[in-house]
Amino acid sequence: MDKIEIKPKVGLGNLSFGANTHDVKKALGEPEEIEDFNEDQGFETLVWHYWDQGFSIFFSPENNHIFTCAEIDNKNAVLWGQNLFDLNEDEIIELFKSKGYANFETEEHEWGEKRISFDEAFVDCYFEEGSLMSVNYGVYIESNRILILPN
Repeated sequence: MDKIEIKPKVGLGNLSFGANTHDVKKALGEPEEIEDFNEDQGFETLVWHYWDQGFSIFFSPENNHIFTCAEIDNKNAVLWGQNLFDLNEDEIIELFKSKGYANFETEEHEWGEKRISFDEAFVDCYFEEGSLMSVNYGVYIESNRILILPN
């Protein structure tokens, strides 16, 4: 992938949420590592890591292994035309506000990370010592495990 473009509620670059593993492999190539999590609560997640490119792709086994979430730590990632990792917390909040996502919440984790969540956009930004470290974003999955994809 030449350019890492974060598209909240849509996908990653030209890859849309809802794509199957075949489509992801065709678009991104073979992952460097595959993890298959099967948690005690019955929640499963398949993760394809593209370490060298700075992102991971999450699939929902309960929804036919479709692309539902991305985690980005590539410092050149772009969101709405802005290099996201060049922005500080206040600038990221203002960027989201300018796109209609004025509501956000923050949480300080005991291990030192700070999370800023824009729930309406399904985006979480993680900071360490004021610097953006990663962005997680995806689509909404209801409590009864029904996947809501954007149109």
